Amino acid sequence: MNLDDFSDLIERPDGAVRRDAEERRERLAVPPGALGRLDELGEWLTAAQGAVPVRPVERPRVVLFAGDHGVASLDVSGRPAGGAYALVRGVLDGASPLAVLARRMDVPVRVVDAGLDCDPGLLPDDVVRRRVRRGSGRIDVEDALTPEQAEEAVRLGMAVADEEADSGTDLAVLGDLSVGGTTAAAVLVAALCGTDASVVTGRGGAGIDDLAWMRKCAAVRDALRRARPVLGDQLELLAAAGGADLAAVTGFLLQSAVRRMPVILDGVVSAACALVAQRAAFRAPDWWLAGQLTGEPAQQKALDRMALEPLLDQEVTVGEGVGALLALPLVRAAAAFAAELPERAPEPDLSQGAEPELSREPELSREPEPSRGGEPGAADGV
Repeated sequence: MNLDDFSDLIERPDGAVRRDAEERRERLAVPPGALGRLDELGEWLTAAQGAVPVRPVERPRVVLFAGDHGVASLDVSGRPAGGAYALVRGVLDGASPLAVLARRMDVPVRVVDAGLDCDPGLLPDDVVRRRVRRGSGRIDVEDALTPEQAEEAVRLGMAVADEEADSGTDLAVLGDLSVGGTTAAAVLVAALCGTDASVVTGRGGAGIDDLAWMRKCAAVRDALRRARPVLGDQLELLAAAGGADLAAVTGFLLQSAVRRMPVILDGVVSAACALVAQRAAFRAPDWWLAGQLTGEPAQQKALDRMALEPLLDQEVTVGEGVGALLALPLVRAAAAFAAELPERAPEPDLSQGAEPELSREPELSREPEPSRGGEPGAADGV
C-alpha cells in the first residue's frame, strides 16, 4: 500500500455548487455577514453535498477508534496503562460525557477495537471487534506496529469509512478512546512540522503533573529520533510512531474524503492523523471540520498547518469525541439557515422606462346646489 495513491482519488468539494450557494446567500433576507461563520459553514456543507439548497444533516454518527499505547507504561498519562477498555465501557454503558451528549442529541455511537490491550471478554457486545494487535509498541524504544500491521490498521479504517458511507451516514463525528494516544500524536505532529518535543507536548485529556509532563517530553523526544528517518513514507511513520488506532483513524479520514463524506475532527489524536493524511493527499482536509480547540499544543500546530479553524473553544479536554459532537449543532444550524431562510422580495422593475404612478388625493363628492329659480313661491312673487 502507498498512501500517496489517495492524492489521485480525492477531489475537492464541488466549487461550482459552492458559488451557487454563495449567490443564493446574497439573495436571502438576512443580510450577508449577519450569521458570521455559519454562512461559510453552510456553504462548505453545500459544496460537500453537491446540492443547492443544502440538505439537513439527518444521519450523523459518532465513530470512535480505541487502542492502548505501550508508551503509557512510562507514566506519561493520567490514566493507567492498558486502561482504554474502561473508556470503552464508559461510552457504551452510557456513563461517559460522550454517552450523555450522544443520548441527548440522539446520535448513534460506534466503537471500533483497533488495538486495545485487554481480554475481549471485558468489552461490551456493541464493540466492533477488529483488533489489529493487542496494544501498540513503546514508541520511544520500538516501533508501534510492524509494516504489515500498519497497513492492516489503515485498511481497517478505510473499511469502516466505506461501511458508514454505504449505510447513509451524512456526517461522521470522529474521536478516539486511548491511553497514551496523545503522546503518539505529539510525535507525529512534531515530526511532520519539524518542531521539538517541548513545543508539542501537552498534558493530555486526563491531565498530568509537571513530573509526568517531563517524562512525556522525554518519550516524545526519543520517539522523534526514530520517526524522523521515515518521514518520506506515511505508512512507515504510522508504524514507527503511531499505533493501531491512529493508523485506523488515518485510513478512515482518507477513505471518507474519497467517499465525499464530511468529518468533524475532535482533539489532538484526530488532528495528528489528519496531518498524516494531508501529507498523503493534499485535498483531503477540504472534507474535514475542526470541532473544537483542546489547548493541546500539538493540536493547534496541526490545525494551523492544515488551515483548519476550530468551530468551538470551550476548553474541553475530556476527549472521546466530545468536542467534535459539541460542534454538531452548529453544523446543523448552518444547514438549516442556508436551506430555510427566505429570500428577499424582488425590487420593482423600473428598467422599462415606465414612471411609477403618482398617488393623487381623491376628489370630494359634492351635492348639486339647488336652482334659485326653482324655489317655491318665486314665480308668483310671494
